[in-house]
Amino acid sequence: MNPLVKGKVAGGNRLGRTLGFPTANIPLKEDDPVCNGVYAARVRIDGTEHEAVVNVGHRPTVGNGPDRVLEAHLLDFEGDLYGQTIEVELLEFLREEQRFGSTEELSRQIEADKKRARERLRRDSDL
Repeated sequence: MNPLVKGKVAGGNRLGRTLGFPTANIPLKEDDPVCNGVYAARVRIDGTEHEAVVNVGHRPTVGNGPDRVLEAHLLDFEGDLYGQTIEVELLEFLREEQRFGSTEELSRQIEADKKRARERLRRDSDL
């Protein structure tokens, strides 16, 4: 069974949106059993599924604070999810969370993560 995180989308600093990768953020407790890293995922909103790439952790490039957060970038989705309850199913671990030297490097890596997530999700839908 894949890890499942359910929570209310909280406001963030909107840096993801500024970089072109808006995210739905769910605050996590430090003892939450979900491992830090980047994942291919499915997000359910009111019974509708969306493909996503998800980061779980402390956001070392832009945040690096004490608070853990799940950040879900929904692929091919536009809309405002603030305050809504969503369910995130983590399907496959893609890589460890890492610190980048610039937001440009981070953006390039997010594009690569999106590509890997799409490939993983495509395999899943072909079954």
